[in-house]
Amino acid sequence: MENYSATIQSEWQFNREVRNYYPQLLTDEAMAFLTSLHRRFNTERLELLKRRRRQQAIFDEGKFPQFPVETKELRESNWKAAPIPSDLLDRRVEITGPVDRKMVINALNSGAKTFMADFEDSNAPSWENCLEGQQNLIDANNRTITYHDSKRNKTYALKEDPCVLLVRPRGLHLNERHVLIDDTEMSASLFDFGLYVFHNTKTLMANGTAPYFYLPKLEHYLEARWWNQVFEFAQGYLEIPSGTFKATVLIETITASHQLDEIIFELKDHIVGLNCGRWDYIFSYIKKFRNHENFVVPNRDQVTMTSPFMDAYSKLVIQRCHKRGILAIGGMAAQIPIKNNEKANALALEKVRLDKEREVKNGHDGTWVAHPALIGVAMEEFNKHMPTPNQLHVTRDDINITEKDLVELPKGTVTEEGIRKNINVGILYLEAWLQGNGAVALYHLMEDAATAEISRTQVWHWLNKNVVLEDGRKFDVALFDAIFNDEMEKIITETGPDKIKDTQFQNAFDLFKELVLSREFVEFLTIPAYKHL
Repeated sequence: MENYSATIQSEWQFNREVRNYYPQLLTDEAMAFLTSLHRRFNTERLELLKRRRRQQAIFDEGKFPQFPVETKELRESNWKAAPIPSDLLDRRVEITGPVDRKMVINALNSGAKTFMADFEDSNAPSWENCLEGQQNLIDANNRTITYHDSKRNKTYALKEDPCVLLVRPRGLHLNERHVLIDDTEMSASLFDFGLYVFHNTKTLMANGTAPYFYLPKLEHYLEARWWNQVFEFAQGYLEIPSGTFKATVLIETITASHQLDEIIFELKDHIVGLNCGRWDYIFSYIKKFRNHENFVVPNRDQVTMTSPFMDAYSKLVIQRCHKRGILAIGGMAAQIPIKNNEKANALALEKVRLDKEREVKNGHDGTWVAHPALIGVAMEEFNKHMPTPNQLHVTRDDINITEKDLVELPKGTVTEEGIRKNINVGILYLEAWLQGNGAVALYHLMEDAATAEISRTQVWHWLNKNVVLEDGRKFDVALFDAIFNDEMEKIITETGPDKIKDTQFQNAFDLFKELVLSREFVEFLTIPAYKHL
């Protein structure tokens, strides 16, 4: 830190545990910008988080979300968002993944239309992961990024025409604990966003494009307003035209789906689309209504995009997006190739095909995949049913989605198998996350923080509801302990008792159990897990 001026040092500092200061990224000028963002926007961010807690108290009384009364005229009037840049008009297949160097290269070379580089759910936010991810994106935008895999003796580099890059910063609820400004941990959202635009805006504009973002986990249109103000401030600071930055908002909370027009309106000079973040949406649905009477969501595998509340949300996103002149992007296909089992792999790909066929026929303009091997399947369905760059002409005026439709309880059962799967997947994901891996292949699916959140939340919820299983048994603490201990022993046996000490499994066991047995529901598992990372 001796390289920084006394003035700058008095405004910000690193957490003591920081060993690598990344001076090429965290320059005096970059830190001055981050300090300005923090001072201008962090207090309001904390107020927005308090607002979330007040809203939860209302849901705990048995209430459901409503379309806001105060914005009825806005919803019913005719207006449109700003035009979409040409390089974002066709987004029929998008690939997503963490910001490690090899992933960035392979994703940009994948043949998808866009790549969402993720600092959030598929990134375990260690200091190294976040800062090296920023450097990887700088190198990608400069077209200088390469990676040598010494094990395979193979070098990776960008092809001539890589796909369009979008970046997802971390959500408003997360801090970047390694950077303190005025003795306060910085917002992880502002840190990820600020560092990216500071180092990449001029390069991207010189290449005929701009910084493009995915904004995660918004719960209210006031949060969209906050992001719009952040964009405006940063554009002014960097002396570039208003409206340069563009954003797609993930609709992955049950409250956001009731405020689609409002969110679009607040970001109307910067927004280019909404995305159906299906896994976080299910997590939000369970979390928000967890204290309602007679509210039980069945096994995770039984909740799909054909469940009425999910189908309603997807179609409403299409209708409201197209009315406002922006794109409606579908949800994630989490399957990954099943090697050495041709029949199982064919069945998995057929699931993906049917999912993408449903999305494009409903009117979506694009979709997400988690693995390059799925791009061809998704692309084929969208090419077959969407010969145009997008489907903005598909208005879906034929549907009328109500507040009741958006919260209809899915039918199904809770089984011991469902409990076991949630415990097993939750622990395996947590262990990998604590090792620094945010995207984990488990049972031929790509799991990230969103699916892990569903797993632990369902177990917590079923236990607190003393839910009756399909076989008639009541799910209580004794049954949870028996199943948990059994799954824990299986993992120890499979890993090897002598090797378990070299893993993060003990922390994962303790953390998962703590989250499930906690009297008060913990909003995000990544918050208590972060201190172990």
